[in-house]
Amino acid sequence: MRDPVRLVRAVLLAGAFALLLPIGAPRQASAVAPAAPPAPLDVGDEIAGFYRDRGFAPLWVTGSALRPEAGQLLAMLDEAGRDDPNLREAVAAARSGDPHRLTRADLLLSRAFADYVRTYHRAPERNTMRYIDPGLAPETPGTGEALEVAAEAPSLAAHLEAVERINPVVEGLTSGLAAYRAGWSRLPQIHLPGRPSAEALRRRLGGIPLREFQRVHGLPVTGNADAATVAALNHGASHYERLIQANIERASAIPAHPNGRYILVDTASARLWMIEHGRIVDAMRVIVGKRAMPTPVMAGLIRYATLNPYWNLPPDLIRERARGGARAMARERLQVLSDWSPNARRLDPHRVDWRAVAAGRRLVNLRQTPGPHNMMGRIKFMMPNHLGIYLHDTPHRGLFRPTDRHFSSGCVRLEDAGRLERWLFNGRVPRPSGAPEQRVDLPEPVPVYIAYFTALPSRGGVVFVGDPYRRDVTPGTAPRREARARRGAPEAFRARRGRG
Repeated sequence: MRDPVRLVRAVLLAGAFALLLPIGAPRQASAVAPAAPPAPLDVGDEIAGFYRDRGFAPLWVTGSALRPEAGQLLAMLDEAGRDDPNLREAVAAARSGDPHRLTRADLLLSRAFADYVRTYHRAPERNTMRYIDPGLAPETPGTGEALEVAAEAPSLAAHLEAVERINPVVEGLTSGLAAYRAGWSRLPQIHLPGRPSAEALRRRLGGIPLREFQRVHGLPVTGNADAATVAALNHGASHYERLIQANIERASAIPAHPNGRYILVDTASARLWMIEHGRIVDAMRVIVGKRAMPTPVMAGLIRYATLNPYWNLPPDLIRERARGGARAMARERLQVLSDWSPNARRLDPHRVDWRAVAAGRRLVNLRQTPGPHNMMGRIKFMMPNHLGIYLHDTPHRGLFRPTDRHFSSGCVRLEDAGRLERWLFNGRVPRPSGAPEQRVDLPEPVPVYIAYFTALPSRGGVVFVGDPYRRDVTPGTAPRREARARRGAPEAFRARRGRG
């Protein structure tokens, strides 16, 4: 078998008419005399193989001219800062209609497109997300695969648009970074004293109200130049640009789901989004892990819902409740079981050595009975995982009012579990039977991505939401913060039954 790269070189040297016109199509006379063939172009085995497998039919050329999608691709590359003078020169030369120039432009456009797709859809270099189920992690497509998908698309123009749609956070933060650079980064980056004058603030902000700076940068909107606000101003625009870029990197851990739907939970802002076909269709507030028990960054599949659930307490909370003895069991409607097995025996709480349980010398299981008092509320959504994390209802509605909603022991409490239930079940809400722990499988599993974003897209560009788990890495702080995160949420600390 001949080397595919040599085949492409041979096509280039021979004139490449087969590449530019369908077999058997009439060739129109050209008023432009064919130029001398350009130097052979080595595009690599994958691209050469792609053209060989399609009979050397072009991707970016129709008849004797470049397709409009070639210009569309050039605009995408330019916007991404990937402008290639050699590619632009080849495209400009191809406008002559010379078959050799058209062939060279087609090959270079394919190479640039495949490189762009592979870079744009790569997984982040420092990916902390744990993928519980297969198929949830982003996969960098091969060069040949990227070209084959483009060639098979019903509309190449629509496919080019879809390539840039990874997820709403990546898209929003990418455009938000451009807006930040065009706005806040162009202001005078002067250093302010601890108590700046009104004139110094006006110069630093270019006349923009201080309240607007505070709103965008995640500060209390007071209009006063307090110490935190002055420190944020003195960080400078480059600091916040790096934060946006870091959050784009975090968001790229979520792959593109162009024709599917998934749930995205942000533990920094304590919000949840329902996403269909790459667009947000609904949102709600959530309650996530407290700072000592942070909700982990993870991805899993919600496979079923449990109606009228028990709440099985994790070991650390069992030891905490044990300090209250039998009275605490009655007050919180807790049943005492001999273990976690399906055949566990009910124990009389008055005959349990609660001091031994609190000290960890005696092991029992505690579960809260179903009902309006139950920490799980009336429903929980299960994505089986070894961390014991899931999404659930809650009877404590008042906890959704504060801006800071980091109150749970690790699980995600839902502001409106019924609304999510209707979405997950496509409007066909299952009927509860009244029995405890009624399992109802979803029509199909739905991915949920639990992430951590300290910058989010907004209508004006981007807003910063704070760093409650202190995961933003700055020079000199990364080892300390990573160690603190590990101490705050060791995996052994999490129970397989869930944390609530």
